[in-house]
Amino acid sequence: MTTKKKILFFTSRIPYPLEKGDKLRAYYQIKYLSKNCDIVLCCMSEEELTEKAKEELSKYVSNIYVYKTSRLSVFSNMLIAGFMGYPFQVGYFFNTGAHFFFNKIIKKEKPDHIFVQLIRMAEYVTKNKTIPKSLDYMDTFSKGIERRMDKASGIKKIIFRFEFERLKKYEKRVFGWFNNTYIISEQDKASFYFEESHQIKVSPNGVDHNFFQPNKKTKKKYDLVFTGNMSYPPNVNAVEYIAKELMPLLIKQKPDIQLLIAGATPTSSVKALSNENIHVSGWLDDIRDAYNDASVFLAPLQIGTGLQNKLLEAMSMEVPCITSQLANNALKAKDNEEILIGNTPEEYVKAVFELLENEELIKKIVKNGKTFVTETYNWNAISKSLERDFFNN
Repeated sequence: MTTKKKILFFTSRIPYPLEKGDKLRAYYQIKYLSKNCDIVLCCMSEEELTEKAKEELSKYVSNIYVYKTSRLSVFSNMLIAGFMGYPFQVGYFFNTGAHFFFNKIIKKEKPDHIFVQLIRMAEYVTKNKTIPKSLDYMDTFSKGIERRMDKASGIKKIIFRFEFERLKKYEKRVFGWFNNTYIISEQDKASFYFEESHQIKVSPNGVDHNFFQPNKKTKKKYDLVFTGNMSYPPNVNAVEYIAKELMPLLIKQKPDIQLLIAGATPTSSVKALSNENIHVSGWLDDIRDAYNDASVFLAPLQIGTGLQNKLLEAMSMEVPCITSQLANNALKAKDNEEILIGNTPEEYVKAVFELLENEELIKKIVKNGKTFVTETYNWNAISKSLERDFFNN
């Protein structure tokens, strides 16, 4: 019997439940890599490993190590990291105790490969020079901060500028520490600010097509839906744009139009959007309920980076989608064939009513969108490509 190659998989959060994009990506990478590899999971967390998370993750990993942090230690470590020139994004997860903890695990487990998710965890594997290592940048953090900086003013703009400059340097710095580096989309790859970034490989997200299947017996309760982690600034920005810029125009034509905003940890500003036309659900035990209950998925994302899982899920669930050019630059769906694209409030409103009223267009977008994500975003193929890179086979 052939012994499985061992991968030590580093994440900055326990990758369950799946309410954040980085957790979802790590979870499915682990799930599919575990078919041929022995996965040992190393996480940082401010929270305890719950029995539910342990039960779910233990289906795919042979061991789980969690380094427990606290808000107090995070604050002090951010100060130390700041003096050392690290970005806040890295400083938040910088911990001298974690260095000792994770290096002991590396020596104990003797992995064949080390896989690190996000630059915020890169520092913890730098001491070992003999074990091959891979880094998943996931998104271009510097570009995301730059977009937020461009929309900010006052002290926020100064803070974002400071973080932007440090992130640019750090993203370049960590590149040389790893044998393989990955990014979620071509758009993100092109957004880096260092010359060697052309060597980074694109490894997109997939979607679990067996899980994200529509329940066609469900009666639609809402005209529109938006899903996501509702404390994540690009998601907050998107739903505020819908509520303030689009809903007044939509209500003029359809006074009873209904929008569902579904997702974990809605901010106070998101909760305040709730009214007779807008419903803020918070966390749903099964996010498929949100997709099943709505006629159209609307995601006018204005800031942020990366490939939007919400679009992959909605298309797999056979919900016709409308999004921004920014989001579709990463997705690469065909406008008016697999998805509808908007850039202005008027364009979004026009697209919404086209999908609510034109049955033939709905059928075309749903069918083509489903085919597109099924063929393009496949976790099994993505994980096999990673495995080939890790072990050169």
